[in-house]
Parts: sequence; structure tokens; C-alpha cells
Amino acid sequence: MKYRDRQGNEYDKTTGQDKFLADVYGSAFGRSIMKFLGNPVFSKASRVLLNSKISAMAIDSFCKKNNIDLSDYEDRKFTSFNDFFTRKIKNGKRFFSKDKNLLCSPSDGKVSAYEITGSSEFAIKNSVYTVCSLLRDKKLADRYNGGTALIIRLSVDDYHRYCYPCDGVKSRNRTIKGILHTVNPIVSEYLPVYLENSREYCMIRSEKFGDIIQMEVGALLVGKITNDVISKCKVSKGEEKGFFEFGGSTIVLLLEKDKVSVCEEFFENTRQGFETVVKQGDVLGESLI
Repeated sequence: MKYRDRQGNEYDKTTGQDKFLADVYGSAFGRSIMKFLGNPVFSKASRVLLNSKISAMAIDSFCKKNNIDLSDYEDRKFTSFNDFFTRKIKNGKRFFSKDKNLLCSPSDGKVSAYEITGSSEFAIKNSVYTVCSLLRDKKLADRYNGGTALIIRLSVDDYHRYCYPCDGVKSRNRTIKGILHTVNPIVSEYLPVYLENSREYCMIRSEKFGDIIQMEVGALLVGKITNDVISKCKVSKGEEKGFFEFGGSTIVLLLEKDKVSVCEEFFENTRQGFETVVKQGDVLGESLI
């Protein structure tokens, strides 16, 4: 895995998990096994285990392995592994600019940026996506032709609560049921992950950035998406929207054409095979309206 931070520093981290996934998804038999493990029934069973008191025993070793500094988070005793995974960060550890012209990242993660063609397509590795297939709504999808798709991938070391990237009025949430593949980029070489995985999205109607689609995508194992508000309401930049339970997950932002000037570094890094490391609240782009 190749990463760049906002200062241009580069990291090449290929973990044992990356190698394992490449081997498993590289064979038809391996993909069939992982598809079974991605079944929601298996995820429900995993959730029972990760919500149990005994699962809390895994927290210390998990933090050491993934270099997680718990001093950044609320100081309390965790009752289970999932309780730990959905922990809240301390006030002041994430910053959202008050400038209403700046679009901010809703979460920690690794960003990839793609231009949406006039036929509403964008490509991630060997998988070609259409916005229509992603949203399952052609009329809505057509509004994003020529726009931008920002993919923010959360790995297990990231903070797994997410916020709204701007002020606006959100629509009622739409849920699309599916299975739960891992969202590791290696898998995109073999499967259209974001079309098969369970996902939930809403549209944020904003004064400064047009109509933004914010979509949460579940991932392998629990992968549960919990949004605080399902119905239509007014929202503010930096206001918490929800959280993911255990498993690497993804947020997709769809931006309309000529509404947001997305930071060029995201496109350049993506073209060169790098994901850009961001923290919740980091600037993603500026209003063109």
C-alpha cells in the first residue's frame, strides 16, 4: 500500500494482511470463501462476539499492533471490543475550519480522487463504476456527470466516527443491502466492491457546494453502519453523522461539476498510485459557487 501525507511524505506499507488478501482474492476458490464470510449472517455472528465482555481482552494488543494512542480519546473503561472501536475522540483533537467556502473531510482515512465522465463512469483499478449503479437511481446519478468522486477509505487504525463535510440540509437516508467484502484496495482488482457491499447514503443540499452525496460503505466482518439521523434535517459542518463498527470501511463523496475545486494533490497522488492520508476536518476543496 502506498500513501502520501499532506506534506508530501511517502509511505509504502505492505502488511501481512495485504499479502494474504492478494493471495485469497487472486483465486476463484478464495473469492468464493471470502464471499461466504461477507454474508450478513456471518457478520451478525461476529458482532455478537465483538460486543461480548471477553472481547475487551483484545484491545491492548490491537492498540499496540496498530499504533493507536488512546490518550487522544475519551478516558474510560471499554466494555467490549466494539465499544472500544466506536470510541469518541477528545474535544480539540480534530479541527474543522469555520470558513464556509471550504469543504472538509468527514472522517479520518486515505483519499483517492476520480473524475466522473460524461457517461457517469469512474474507474478504480480494474473495476469500472457508474454512479447510477452505485446509487441505484439514474435520475440522481445524471446530476454528477462530469463531477468528482472522492473515496475516503478508513483502515482499522483510523477514528471510525464521521461528520458532515459542510452546512446544508440532508435528505432522508437510503439503504442498499449487500454483502461485506473488505475495502482493501487490493480487492478492487478483482471485484466491484462498492457495488456489492452494503451501503447507505443521503444528499446534502448546500449553499456553497451544490448537492453532495455522502455514502457510507460497510466492510468485512461486522461492518455495521450507524447513522444518528435517518430523516431530512438541517446539518452543520463538523456535526457528527454516525459511526462504523469493527472493520475497515469507506465514505464516498460525489460532487457536482463546477461546484467544488477539489485539491489537485488528491488527483495527482491517485494517478501516481498513492492514497492521501487525511484526518477528519482536513480541507478537501473550495467552493466555486
